[in-house]
Amino acid sequence: MAEQLPVKFEFRADQTFDDFYPGSNQEILAQLKKTVTGTGEQFIFLWGNAGHGKSHLLHASCHEASNQRFSSFYLDLSDSVLINPELFAGLEDVEIVCFDNIDALAGRADLELAFFNFFNQHRDHNHKLILSASCAPNSLVFTLPDLQTRINWGLSLKIQPLDDNDKIAALTYKARQKGFEISPQVAGFLITHYDRNLSSLWSVLDKLDWASLAAKRKLTIPFLKQILEQRN
Repeated sequence: MAEQLPVKFEFRADQTFDDFYPGSNQEILAQLKKTVTGTGEQFIFLWGNAGHGKSHLLHASCHEASNQRFSSFYLDLSDSVLINPELFAGLEDVEIVCFDNIDALAGRADLELAFFNFFNQHRDHNHKLILSASCAPNSLVFTLPDLQTRINWGLSLKIQPLDDNDKIAALTYKARQKGFEISPQVAGFLITHYDRNLSSLWSVLDKLDWASLAAKRKLTIPFLKQILEQRN
């Protein structure tokens, strides 16, 4: 009988597949959806620079797996407070496992071995694994040679960044998902004068929504300037 899982997590309610603006990443979205519904690849390795949506997609995969009545688990392996070899005990029985920042294990022999054992047992159960990292799997350097080999078994998918036009479309899309409107002109001003980093842009959307409701005003460029000045 598997041990009780040492860590629990809650789904991010705003990080589903429907909340993700794919841009040129439609194929990645399709592959993840197939995997978490039981018809796709057994192992997917998702990689790309920080802020491109990897964590969102891993949360979304777990959320969709739950909707499909599959057991699922997500954890960010860069959180050193939580990570120890015992973490992996029992996870071989979970149908969809998503680990963010697998590169955080590189060079830590005890964690590499624990993950290697989990990987083999989980795969033997024919369960699905989704990993993420900032670089391609063949660029990772693990001290355990067999783990180095297995990391390269998966379907490697590079998440593509959004260009400025995509970011404008993504902002209007995300705002609509949250229940308010932001015009392309306001979105364009925001990415030009505030921050081009997606995680920062998503964070400021909540503040803009609140400010618009509180003032009972539409989000015009003059009003946006006023809000951003108050934040400085």
